[in-house]
Amino acid sequence: MADQKTSGAATPREQAKPSSDGNRSRTYAEIRAAREAKQGAAGPKARTTVNGKKKESWIRSLIYAGIIALIIRTFFFEAFRIPTGSMKNTLLVGDYLFVNKIGYFIETPKYIPFTNIEIPHLHIPTWSIKRGDVVVFEYPGDQDVVVPLQKNVNYIKRCIGLPGDVIQVINKQVYVNGKIFPNPPESILEPDTEKRGTVDPSIFPHGAQWNKDNYGPIRVPKKGMVIPINKDNIDQWQVFIEREGHKVEMGMNDQILIDGKPATQYTVQHDYLWMMGDNRDDSEDSRFWGFAPVDNVIGSGFIVYWSMYDPPSSGQGDGYDPDEVQHFHIRWNRIGHLIR
Repeated sequence: MADQKTSGAATPREQAKPSSDGNRSRTYAEIRAAREAKQGAAGPKARTTVNGKKKESWIRSLIYAGIIALIIRTFFFEAFRIPTGSMKNTLLVGDYLFVNKIGYFIETPKYIPFTNIEIPHLHIPTWSIKRGDVVVFEYPGDQDVVVPLQKNVNYIKRCIGLPGDVIQVINKQVYVNGKIFPNPPESILEPDTEKRGTVDPSIFPHGAQWNKDNYGPIRVPKKGMVIPINKDNIDQWQVFIEREGHKVEMGMNDQILIDGKPATQYTVQHDYLWMMGDNRDDSEDSRFWGFAPVDNVIGSGFIVYWSMYDPPSSGQGDGYDPDEVQHFHIRWNRIGHLIR
């Protein structure tokens, strides 16, 4: 009887042993134990790899987003804020707008991004600038300065004159080529007018017997246009010629020298525009600093996407408008306003 073996269920020892053919299903406890053993063997290296892949994916996505944003900003649209009231009431202090950058040109960056370091760039025309367009352009500098004291400073004004146009202001009314240029619908013209013959020494060009309300006539330079120069008008044209890359000097017997050679005339090398603010009595524009090079144009004002007034603590300068209620407020009615 002691040698007799039971021919029924297997003993516990036999249940723990795998079957000889290896096809027996494993219990949940066995599967979990095997998984934990595998993860333990891999150690922290596996977890680091997973986390590293997630971090790498996040960084890659951020880089792609930055590149796309830079391409859009460089070639298509760029956001600007209005700091002064020179374009009231078309544009108000605190308006944030998108500028269409392919409306006039396709342009590669002129400066290294986020710096004022100038680099070689392309400026390829697409569509023509029209009289009356609201244009963003790089400020060419004060009328006495050949190279602007601060580069990459952008202005927004209305284009009044194209290359070759004759501009004149009579009692605040602008004339282009002898015809009235209609005042923009939201422009501001104060009732008081400086009389003709009253001379404003800050008016462009030097020596002009004009003021902001009675100005000109003056012709906007056009590429290929020939300008007579002599000792009587060289003060008006010296900075302009030097901005085009030449050296101007006075020689013997009041002779004008351009790049060391005697000259009685000068041929313009680029096209220029005449810019004015819609707030005619409070605008620093072409009447004071002169012609805007077409090459300086960045784009056209497109749409106001946000507008708020946040008065500066000093109560003056950029961001200040004396006509606004002097506390922070959002102009909901201007959001989505098309610029024209």
